[in-house]
This record gives sequence, C-alpha cells and structure tokens, in this order.
Amino acid sequence: MKKLFTRCMAAAAVLSGALAAQAQSFPSKPVTIIVPFAAGGNTDVKTRLLTQHLGAALGQPVVVDNRPGASGNIGIELLAKAAPDGYTIAMGSFGPLAVNPWIYPRLRFDAKNLVPIVLLEKSPLVLATPAAKPYRSVAEVVAAAKARPGGLNIGNAGPGGAHHMSAELFESAAGIELLAVPYKGGGPAANALLAGEVDLMFEQTGAALPSIQGGKIRPLAVTSARRLSTLPDVPTFAELGLPQVTVSNWMGYVAPKGTPPAVVARLHAAFAEAMAKAEVKERILSQSNELGGGTPADFAAFIASESAKWSALVKERNIRIE
Repeated sequence: MKKLFTRCMAAAAVLSGALAAQAQSFPSKPVTIIVPFAAGGNTDVKTRLLTQHLGAALGQPVVVDNRPGASGNIGIELLAKAAPDGYTIAMGSFGPLAVNPWIYPRLRFDAKNLVPIVLLEKSPLVLATPAAKPYRSVAEVVAAAKARPGGLNIGNAGPGGAHHMSAELFESAAGIELLAVPYKGGGPAANALLAGEVDLMFEQTGAALPSIQGGKIRPLAVTSARRLSTLPDVPTFAELGLPQVTVSNWMGYVAPKGTPPAVVARLHAAFAEAMAKAEVKERILSQSNELGGGTPADFAAFIASESAKWSALVKERNIRIE
C-alpha cells in the first residue's frame, strides 16, 4: 500500500509539473471560442469584436465556432467535453449557465463544473408594446391582464432566455397571466413585435432603441436598477412598485472543468486587455449595457447568485422544457 501511495504521489507530481509547464507556454496555437448561438446575434457579434483584440493580447489567432441549438445547450455541452487546456473556451450566458439547468430535464453538462473566466456585459431589457396597441403604462397592462387572464400575449426569443424569463418574473410579481408566444430567436421575435403580432415583449434595450426612436414601439418600463441615459423618461420596474423585475441579460466566457488556474489567469488578462479597448467599451456602453469585468471569482459568484434567483422562479412557476 505504501508503494502504491508513493507511485500515486509521484504521478501527481509529474502531472502537476506538466500542467505548470503547459500554463507557462500558453498559448502556443490558436484558441477557439465556441459561441452556442447563431452567427449575427449579439453574442456572436460581441465575441467577434473581442477576438480582434484577443489575438493580439495572446499572440495567437482566436477563432469563433458557432454551435447553435437547444437554447445554447449544444455549444456548452461541446465545451464541457473539450480538453481542459485553454485552447477551447466558450461564450457563456444567462440561459445555459443560470436557467437551462433548471428547466431542461436532461443536460449533458453541469454548469457548476465550468470554470468562469470573465463577465463581459450586463444588458437591461425594456418592456415594449407596438405603437398601435393601446397600452401606455405598466399599470394599464396589469389592469388589462387582470380583466382578461391570458388575453394578452407576450413574445419571446425562445424558452429559457432573458425575454421569456423576464416575462415570467413580471407575471409573478404583478399577479397576472400572459400568453407566451415563443419565436425561433431574437430577430423573428422583434419582427413580430414590430408587426403587432404580439401585444408585448421584453426586448434587449440596445436592439429596441432604433424602433423606439422611430416611434414603431412604445417603451413601458426598463429592467435596470436605475433609469437609462438612453431612455431617461422610461421608469424602472422598481419605481413602479415591482422591484423583483430587475433583470440583466448577461454574457461572459468560461472554460472546461480542470483548466489550470495559470491558463485561466492568462486568458483573463487577455480578455481584460481586449475589454479595455475604446472600440469594445463604446460598443457595449452605447447599447445601454453595463461593462463587465472583475475576477474569475467575481464571475463565479455572480453566476451562482443568478442560478439561485432563476431556480426559485422556475420552481414557483413550474417552468419545464420537455
């Protein structure tokens, strides 16, 4: 037994030394970022913007690999199976990391085992209605919904996303029932809102601004903690007596379980350098978003708090995706 213990300790020491050496030389080849959503969306566009600066910071090319499907689950599953060497990481966000583990009966990854690198941004949402609809305040929406439970519909970009979960949170806080209308992505959902196919939708504020400014949709309230400089006349839900409806659709970057701390630190430093670029900061802030940052530990704590928040709502509302 003593000899076996000695051999195990020696093997562990060799492995530890190999990982340390690997971390010191990282990266020595291109790095791939899995984006678990389709090309052209916010997560894809922001990641591609970052890669231009990440490559310079790391001294190696950074490649984006779009793997959409199942509300982000397919791409995160691929990440979970990747070698924990830092050469494959992923864009991790609201749905796959904090909501999907609670609403999907079977996932082939454990979000708690992924290694957080950095939070990129937090994005508030705005509850909007088509300009042709009669609703001019949240109070009017609540009154109409209470008069006709299920009579008002609300669009979303698919189950488990920020659009959907914000609506569920609103319904819970206001004591109303709306009819959810899911679409296959943010683009089709936004088009439905513009066309008046739905009565309401929680939309990404940055995406909604042009249509609001053009008078095509009417903003009723924002999910941020404070009023937004881009929509100074639009109240927060907290101001309206619904502080529970404080939501951000966030995104950041994660690595597979077992990725060496030194590699995570190297990746974090590169992301921090890229996020400090004026072009990146301006793109994020101009869309009414909050720039992320902080340490990997900060991001881990944030994910844990979000997971606890949404798991409680999922249980309360009995939300399930079969």
